[in-house]
Amino acid sequence: MSDSSSENLILVSREPDGIATVTINRPASLNSLSRLMITDLARAFKDLGRDGSVRVIILSGSGRAFCSGLDLTAAEQVFKGGMKDKDYDPVFQMEQCPKPIIGAINGVAVTAGFEIALACDILVAAKGTKFMDTHTRFGIVPSWGLSQKLPRIIGPNKAREVSLTAMPFTAEEAQKLGFVNYVVEGTELLKKAREIARVVAHNNHDIVIRYKSVINDGFKLDLHHALALEKVYFLHFVREE
Repeated sequence: MSDSSSENLILVSREPDGIATVTINRPASLNSLSRLMITDLARAFKDLGRDGSVRVIILSGSGRAFCSGLDLTAAEQVFKGGMKDKDYDPVFQMEQCPKPIIGAINGVAVTAGFEIALACDILVAAKGTKFMDTHTRFGIVPSWGLSQKLPRIIGPNKAREVSLTAMPFTAEEAQKLGFVNYVVEGTELLKKAREIARVVAHNNHDIVIRYKSVINDGFKLDLHHALALEKVYFLHFVREE
């Protein structure tokens, strides 16, 4: 079953096995995001998060790129504060989505595309894929989490290099630093993402959702408070049994 925006720029498919796929579909523009696409992408994750038939989500880009960032019209709206409503913020909706999100990244993930990749729970990248943060090149302050998430994943020194130089960061480097889980041939990208998705979908769905939540919530805390949070999750689980 497939749904899409009026211009078919964000495609959503749901399979009987509980795997949903969201595809950024503007290949002629390297999947740069228009304002409509931003709102449709946010809506897609909000809807899939509430859909009881969906157990895991794959996010990909069609053509030669995952996402090359915002187009000029969308960028102007974002930078002027015209998209403050969290209902239309795809990164916020991805972070709030209880279902695991697997990013299948190919070509380039630039700035907003990089931030969307960072909002995924597991990343599979095609060989030669490049991640790039161009905020400093274009004189923009990040607003979708790149300045805070990247240092926590790859370390502050490497994050400073990536962001302050605005130089490409390869999938191979990203895998060595623990940001990307798998690097595969481009022809195997979606196959590998679906392989992981099938394994996740086969596991206990309730525990998968709880586990994603406790990892993500605990990561924001120091170890002492994160361990206490895990205990809270455990006690809630025991009381429900």
